[in-house]
Amino acid sequence: MISAQSLSAADLWALFQHFVLMSLLAIGGAIGTVPDMQRFIVGERGWLSEHEFTSSVALAQAAPGPNLLFVAVLGWNIAGAAGVLVTMVGMLLPSTTLTLAASRFARERRGTRGVRAFSAGMAPITVGLLFATGYVLAEPYLHNPAHRIGASLLMAATVLAMTRSKISPMWLMGAGALAGAFGLA
Repeated sequence: MISAQSLSAADLWALFQHFVLMSLLAIGGAIGTVPDMQRFIVGERGWLSEHEFTSSVALAQAAPGPNLLFVAVLGWNIAGAAGVLVTMVGMLLPSTTLTLAASRFARERRGTRGVRAFSAGMAPITVGLLFATGYVLAEPYLHNPAHRIGASLLMAATVLAMTRSKISPMWLMGAGALAGAFGLA
């Protein structure tokens, strides 16, 4: 992992610019942009390993608080406090501004065909982005022979439970935590 002292101003600027772009593509929330964040941070820049990236996202998602918390954890692990600042401002400023403008526009025109069609069309995009995020986060475990079967079964059981029942996701996260604690997944 690179410390805050070793990142140049150009690297921090590149990190900020990437998170600005991710903010504008965050359909359904920031978690939907995890695959491209992973590509940029791990694959392209090498600022974190796959394990560090996955652990950062998992830790933030397990902690109470906003779903966006993982962005701050990634920023911290990349560049300390400066990383938190550039990732969070980059992620929040554009999407917040765009959301404010779009919600005002849509509120005034909520009954029009275009606004209804746009809203209906966003659902499949959001679902696809969430599946891509799940794959990126599960990939290190699926390629590890010791965890492949357990992780696959746990993911299948979670998808089945979420689509066929009204069970709280908290129970499923607890089951996943227990499976991980006992080395099953």
